[in-house]
Amino acid sequence: MKSRKLSRTRRRAAILGAAATSVVAGVALLPNWSAGAAVVDDPTVDAKTKATFQRLADAVFTDRTDALVDGKQGDSRPLTDGFSGDVKLSSGTARTEDTTLSSLEQRKDKLAKAGEKYSKASTTVTLNATRVTGRTAKAAVTETTTLTYAKVRGNAPKTTGFQARHELTFKADSQGNWQLTGIQDTDQGGLAVNTLSKPKSVKAPAPEPDDTMPSAPRAATTRNPAAVPKTATTYDYKAMAAYAEKYWNVYNQDYPDFNGHGAGGDCTNFVSQSLKAGGWKHEPGYVYDYTKWFGNKDIQSDSFVGVNEWSWFAQNSKRTKPLANVYQLEVGDVLQMDFDRDGSKDHTMIVTYKSGGVPYVTYHSNNTLRRSVASLVASYPTAYYYAYRT
Repeated sequence: MKSRKLSRTRRRAAILGAAATSVVAGVALLPNWSAGAAVVDDPTVDAKTKATFQRLADAVFTDRTDALVDGKQGDSRPLTDGFSGDVKLSSGTARTEDTTLSSLEQRKDKLAKAGEKYSKASTTVTLNATRVTGRTAKAAVTETTTLTYAKVRGNAPKTTGFQARHELTFKADSQGNWQLTGIQDTDQGGLAVNTLSKPKSVKAPAPEPDDTMPSAPRAATTRNPAAVPKTATTYDYKAMAAYAEKYWNVYNQDYPDFNGHGAGGDCTNFVSQSLKAGGWKHEPGYVYDYTKWFGNKDIQSDSFVGVNEWSWFAQNSKRTKPLANVYQLEVGDVLQMDFDRDGSKDHTMIVTYKSGGVPYVTYHSNNTLRRSVASLVASYPTAYYYAYRT
């Protein structure tokens, strides 16, 4: 049974009548809003308001990206300062964003010390959906950002890019004006360079009594280690990189998309597809048997889509060898991270480019193209890293 709502006229009449009765009784009854403020009914979100939600979201994430940029763009006045009236930041969110920008500027300094600088950036935000409940609106958005590397040398990549999904919460005040009160990252990975949210961790599956699960050795993150060139194999590493860079933000319909579905998201599924494109063959068998490896649109082994299961299969099958240092990674190699250092690996990436001794990884959740390993290490200095020669 649906609850009945008073019409706008009847609701106000009820409030005024109650107030008058209280005054007669010698008791002042005030509404929850400040005295003298006009209280409107639950507001609606029309096309114009949605467009303003989108513009404010664009301003928020552009400000965050600009905080990482050297020069005039990075020193510009925050775009969110220009919002007031019908849609704006709440005072609490404004303070939070000030702190966020300050933290990102500190990250910029850390990146610079690691040899990573950006000369300019471009951010756009798409509004995917809006859900309104009473005086609260939830807006799902996708942020697309491109960062241009400063002082590119030789054949190093000129840009890096990523996509990130967020949910913004707006609340209407007493006069029906909307205020942005909350911002939440909704991707599983949480590895966008302009986000400060803690990446989600993955819980490793419980071992069976007879299982022998190899533990990959951790890789160092110091610069300029001794090179470990790749030897000739039957694998096509260029094909692996080409596949990953083709589908980094446009998902291949021949496979399921696990982004947003379960811990870890789509990262390992994406890397497995890339390895398959370069010559890794299926090892058919039982889905839950981590010594098997296979995947298509209809069925996937746990080792094809699971972070830890992939590591176990890769080592037991001898398809990979551990590398002592992340900077020894070459195109087609795989990098994993354990964010909270609990022994369970949380994220999988594939190297799609290398220049000047620096590997560049591409991955899903957040969808990212050619992010330098230097950027990862500078942004997550306490994480554990695992490097695999494929």
